[in-house]
Amino acid sequence: MDDNLPVIVGVGQVTQHPGTDRPREPLALMAEAARLAEADAGAGVILHELDSVRVVNILSWPSKAPAHDLAHALAVAPREATYTHIGGNTPQWLVNEAAQAIHDGDAKMVLVAGAEAMYSARRARAKGIDLGWSPRGTPAPDAGDGRAGVRDVEAAHGAALPTQVYPLFENALRAHYGRSIADHQRALGELMAPFTAAAAANPHAWFRDERTPHEIATPGPENRYIGFPYPKFMNAIIDVDQGAALLLTSAGEARRLGIAEDRWVYVRGCGDATDHWFVTDRVNYHSSPAIRASGARALSMAGVTVDQIAHFDLYSCFPSAVQITRDMLGIAPGDPRQLTVTGGLPYFGGPGNNYVTHSIASMVERLRADRGALGLVTANGWFVTKHSTGIYSTEPDRKSVV
Repeated sequence: MDDNLPVIVGVGQVTQHPGTDRPREPLALMAEAARLAEADAGAGVILHELDSVRVVNILSWPSKAPAHDLAHALAVAPREATYTHIGGNTPQWLVNEAAQAIHDGDAKMVLVAGAEAMYSARRARAKGIDLGWSPRGTPAPDAGDGRAGVRDVEAAHGAALPTQVYPLFENALRAHYGRSIADHQRALGELMAPFTAAAAANPHAWFRDERTPHEIATPGPENRYIGFPYPKFMNAIIDVDQGAALLLTSAGEARRLGIAEDRWVYVRGCGDATDHWFVTDRVNYHSSPAIRASGARALSMAGVTVDQIAHFDLYSCFPSAVQITRDMLGIAPGDPRQLTVTGGLPYFGGPGNNYVTHSIASMVERLRADRGALGLVTANGWFVTKHSTGIYSTEPDRKSVV
């Protein structure tokens, strides 16, 4: 076997539910998630082996230098500490970059981490409460694509926020599918109901309520319209406190550290791509050539087809993101395979840019329980703009086994 094959050996997730005494800031949530990932690897104290700490952009309460501050909190001295630009794609992109660095021998062990505490920060601010957190910083990102997601003319016409832009995609999808408004609303409820079931079964989810298609699709006092055709139950919820972390290394390092192979999940394939950057430059609003390209690259690298994938977590900030991704990957509507192992951003929670760190952690847990199966995770930044895909399995590519 190629000892340089990248593997995820530890995952950790933290959810700080409402009512928590002395809620913690994102830095503390990341540190706990990292320690949980270390414990999950099952080989004792290994965080001191880190030579790279990579932190996902924090919106709610970043410290002054999040990656360096996390390393300090963990009492480690990595050679590299990076902090990303904004983008829901960044957790998977960080894994893709880390996997390449590990395979090339440029890194031995990498920590990918992120967290948000928007729920606690907003409520403390509204009540004038000092939570005793470290001073809020304005850290400068040094990793990822930092281009603004909106041009001036788009902002001037009210197309600057996800709640304004993703509804445009949804209405374009309805026209593309040839559905009436009523039929499309029913289809959206049916699409998202399984996500609520996954969240209900996930102990880390912010919302544990399984909902019917009718509940999701029907506006009402608890499900008001946010941006037509989306009532609240179809929108990502950023008002959460959640953190997650992943530990990656090589098969050779994992063996040297005594990490049992039943903890290993291989990064079998990956891909990254961007669509035409600004929404007003897109050819249409119901497709994404970049998702197709990113998915195709990851599948080709893994040496498999989408029909061989057993488990998915498709990025799900809004139903349009799910449908476009599903269509671009060639998954038929009505395919019996579930499209999330995590629960989705409207139900599990949408912790800023960091949801996909949770979805990768959830995928690792699912694949450890279904050994030999393949899992596929997608990630999306801005407005179906920048995309990353990862394919995972407890089994390495057969071509890599001697």
